[in-house]
Amino acid sequence: MLYVVIAFLYLSILFYLLFGGADFGAGIIELFSRGSLKERTRLLTYQAIGPIWEANHMWLIITIVILFVGFPEIYTLASVYLHIPLSLLLIGIIARGTAFIFRHYDAVKDHFQKIYNLIFVYSSFMTPFFLGILAGTAISGRIDPDATDFVSAYIHPWLGWFPLSVGLFTVVICGFLAAVFLIGEANNNEDRDLFREKAFRMNILTVITGGLVFLVGEWEGIRLFTELVNHPIGLLALVLATVSLPITWYLLKKKKVYWPRVLVGFQITMILVTLMVSQHPDFIILKNSTISLQNAAAGESTIFALAMALLIGGLFILPALFYLIYSFQKQPVSIKKSNQH
Repeated sequence: MLYVVIAFLYLSILFYLLFGGADFGAGIIELFSRGSLKERTRLLTYQAIGPIWEANHMWLIITIVILFVGFPEIYTLASVYLHIPLSLLLIGIIARGTAFIFRHYDAVKDHFQKIYNLIFVYSSFMTPFFLGILAGTAISGRIDPDATDFVSAYIHPWLGWFPLSVGLFTVVICGFLAAVFLIGEANNNEDRDLFREKAFRMNILTVITGGLVFLVGEWEGIRLFTELVNHPIGLLALVLATVSLPITWYLLKKKKVYWPRVLVGFQITMILVTLMVSQHPDFIILKNSTISLQNAAAGESTIFALAMALLIGGLFILPALFYLIYSFQKQPVSIKKSNQH
């Protein structure tokens, strides 16, 4: 049953990165757009994700619950030594959700709309940035449970070049996801071409920032690339992700909609696989030790109850969730000019 729980944990992380990442990425695309594309992205974002945006955070909630119940040692460690980036992550989620609602449903359309827009786009950048920082810190070996001062215990672990590079990489991934997904949401060729061009640019940035993660890791003594190429599954995942890039570019140039989405989801999955297998069996690397999911698991009775709850809940919740997504994606949305934004 332990591996059932672990499977749900990694799937929840993957789905949050895919669906929540595309959600955040829409705000990132808006942040780095100018002129008509900014306005079109804003309108398209609301019409495409408005009905389901809050459901994406279900995956984050499942991840937190699994760690809290099934792996309390890991949950405690993260919530204590990484409470600052965790708090900033949650603030970003709350700020983004609040701004998303107010900029569309505020009864009075005045200068506050600009404030809502700014909060939305910058929190869309901030949230995946700190999500990536958390991931980078977990594998960097910077957490020191024996630290005796505030800076060493609560600042130094996450405020470093490697966690920051992973944070930037995560932001770019989310932007790439959103650009590819939004191509299929638009209902005219002009808008699709705009998002297709943005997808090309974000994909190039993904490759650059991904390479930066490896370079910074080697510079700081984190042998991420070395561990990756020495693991057959990790190396295979890296090769598959790399090979799929030109295929994605070809399909985008051919103005395909469905298969680029599949391939970008595949690429994100391969990235998560490379990260997972390169550190296996460790989940968190501390300064002088490591913690694996197997060693940090709760008692057998707790794991059994958690696994059963996840399996039963999945049977009811997952079909309903995917039907919700399907029901709002049956027809491409229409972007209409509006003087309310």
